[in-house]
Amino acid sequence: MFEVDTADGVVYVAENEGDRGKKAPFLVVYRSRDREHRYGWFCTHCETLDNAMDSMGRIQCNVCGNLRKPEEWDAAHE
Repeated sequence: MFEVDTADGVVYVAENEGDRGKKAPFLVVYRSRDREHRYGWFCTHCETLDNAMDSMGRIQCNVCGNLRKPEEWDAAHE
């Protein structure tokens, strides 16, 4: 794990936990080293925490546009 400073304090990026994105992987970020409380996602393409997730599990980086496809897909949403 490595640390990232934020306005909320230090958070911890789990280098061995994440999901594939179109440009690069997204890694899981935690509030503490013990991995009890998730904080969000880290885009490895542009090395930012500025990401958004929708109700279907799609993650999109607000900086570089890296995208993880939704976990669930329903044709009614198209």
